[in-house]
Amino acid sequence: MKRLTTSFGALLLAASLFAQSRQTLFDDGWTFSHDGKTISVDLPHDWDIYTKPNSGKGATGTGGGWYEAGKGEYRKTFKTPDGGEIVKLHFEGVYQKAEVFVNGEKAGQHGYGYTPFTVDVTPFLHKDMQENEVTVKVDNSGQPNCRWYSGSGIYRHVWLQTMPTLHIAENGVFVSTSEVKDGKATVLVEVEVENASDQARNATVVVGSRQMMVSVPAHDKKMVNTSYTISNPQLWSPENPYLYTADVELKENGTTIDSKQVKHGVRTFSFDAEKGFVLNGKPVLINGACVHHDDGILGAMAFDAAEIRKVKQMKEAGFNLIRTSHNPTTRAFLDACDSIGMLVIGEAFDGWRTQKNPHDYHTMIDSCYREDIHAMVKRDRNHPSIISWSIGNEVIERKEILVIYTARQMKAAVLECDKTRPVTEALCAWDRDWEIYDPHAEVLDVVGYNYMIFKHASDHERDPKRVMWQTESYPRDAFRNWAVVNDFPYVVGDMVWTGLDYLGESGIGRNYYEGERPGESWVEGGQPDWHGAPCGDVDVTGWRKPISHYRETLWSDKRDLYMAVKEPDGYRGKIHTTMWSVWPTWESWNWPGWEGKPIDVEVYTKSPEVKLYLNDKLIDTKQVSRDTEFKAVFSVPYQTGTLRAEADGKSVTLETAGEPARLRLSADKKVMTADGQDLIYVLVEVVDSKGRVCPDAAIGCEASVKGNASVLAFASADLKDTEPTTTPRVTTWKGRSLLVLRSAKAKGKVQVSIKSQLPSATLTLQSR
Repeated sequence: MKRLTTSFGALLLAASLFAQSRQTLFDDGWTFSHDGKTISVDLPHDWDIYTKPNSGKGATGTGGGWYEAGKGEYRKTFKTPDGGEIVKLHFEGVYQKAEVFVNGEKAGQHGYGYTPFTVDVTPFLHKDMQENEVTVKVDNSGQPNCRWYSGSGIYRHVWLQTMPTLHIAENGVFVSTSEVKDGKATVLVEVEVENASDQARNATVVVGSRQMMVSVPAHDKKMVNTSYTISNPQLWSPENPYLYTADVELKENGTTIDSKQVKHGVRTFSFDAEKGFVLNGKPVLINGACVHHDDGILGAMAFDAAEIRKVKQMKEAGFNLIRTSHNPTTRAFLDACDSIGMLVIGEAFDGWRTQKNPHDYHTMIDSCYREDIHAMVKRDRNHPSIISWSIGNEVIERKEILVIYTARQMKAAVLECDKTRPVTEALCAWDRDWEIYDPHAEVLDVVGYNYMIFKHASDHERDPKRVMWQTESYPRDAFRNWAVVNDFPYVVGDMVWTGLDYLGESGIGRNYYEGERPGESWVEGGQPDWHGAPCGDVDVTGWRKPISHYRETLWSDKRDLYMAVKEPDGYRGKIHTTMWSVWPTWESWNWPGWEGKPIDVEVYTKSPEVKLYLNDKLIDTKQVSRDTEFKAVFSVPYQTGTLRAEADGKSVTLETAGEPARLRLSADKKVMTADGQDLIYVLVEVVDSKGRVCPDAAIGCEASVKGNASVLAFASADLKDTEPTTTPRVTTWKGRSLLVLRSAKAKGKVQVSIKSQLPSATLTLQSR
């Protein structure tokens, strides 16, 4: 094959001189080969989630959810784009060890599965709008390499980019707020200009009314800086997520040859051991959630709609911060955090030089860490939602002196791209040693404590200027952790493990009954009956567990009211809890066979008094305060009927449901965008004749869709169910399941039908 040469690039110059950089979604029309089979796919794609977890045997092990992973290959043909001197492919994420070939020649590679990368394919393209073939080889066969479900394949978007040889560099615009004072905000703008041509070039960078001349040598880059003022700015915060747009142009000989529009927020923040976390001049207590990258029943497939939904779920659950544990998230996720109002800790790595798994990041750290940190920070530094960068999590080599050197390396790589945010890391101890990590903590601007915040008082006495936050905590310690953050300003926040149930780390957060496999997820042989972790405040169907409502009660000043029922020990068997579990508690007043026996009913509120009624008869009145941990707990002899809790003129009820009578379908929206990328989530509930959810109903269902959409996934929150989530079949769990539809590119009606032993249920939606 004849390569595209520099002379060909020169021939394109005249045609492309007036063209700006363009980016086109490159997700459609791929073929995928794996295990001897070839199919057509549109991205995002995760081949693992289309398979059944091989319980107890799958290559990814208990950590990866028992999936097989392996190797796969993607191919796509495309014409050489017209009007661009340089052509690149930008991959938002490939898991993992990707090699990119164009027309049979290797164009690039990338190891880490969680960072974006760009491949310049210009030298490998055919001329004159001819067809080209791109091949992406993905090698996820080195297992285990991750401690949770990674997925396999091109699971995030791919973009085709064209640009002139003189252009604004990738992620080359950095907008930050240096000062907000006297009703004015000073906005700093850095612009990096890249010259990929063989001769020096002169250009003008235009930011608003400001113009800056720049001379860029051949095959080099130059940075220019400017600033401007915004009068009476709207300050970005979780309560007011207001975004501005900075317009940047690059001109040559008076003609615009490139431009960027960068959304950003105007806000100030600081961390201080005396004042805590201060955002826009006001102290803020951080109620955070750790969130893995998977999208529940979609596996690793990072559709924008799924990423946005994830942020909305955490916002609705009362959180104001997400820690992207333990790797960079997606552009769409951070865009959602910016626009919805969610603080973020952007985290780079789980581990460093000493392995947690045989094939994890320790195998590539020395050659890749700086590239991967730059990929994360440069892409994400314009997001006002991000208030800190995290360089690691529970690194194994924490007792070795080399760890200080590594931490400094990581921090230095961050500061090369962004000096406006503090650097943190999640430290831990699995024995009695803790104080020995002080030199490691000194490297950090804010020190992360995983399950160790009980050390805060002695640490503060030893180091009064240290700012702390608990970067992971057990769900059951919700009250204790809220109290520490509330009472001690040098502890600025708590982040529970986790905000959402997730795939992999099989069995973390489980409860089990006598006779089932005992122990934690890490016991020898793992937990083969599980392929996910039920430790989240919200399950994979979007149901907020009682612990979620309790946590929101603690962190909110509102006097909301919520009621749930603790499962009686012995009802289904003797209950055993594990470290990340809470006692099984349900929105249910269906306990047949337990008549006359006591059941604990919990009511969460900051109202001072709660009354509980059963079938309109007053059971008891309880006082509620910090002393009761903002809970009222009633012991109630079970009988069918209606429970009602009242406080401050509000009431909540739980009713005994009857036998399953029908399915109820409810969609998160009625209209989807006809772009092949949009999603609609349909909640499927089993209800009785009066519309009450049947909390123990296990009904086999099958979905069919006619019209301009297709079934992407259909599953329940039962993380022991091994039916592939991407089939149209499911058995409801606790009376619920979730159907996800993917839009087609044609407009029109979408008819959803769910068949079961109950009457068929239908729903009509639109694609526009």
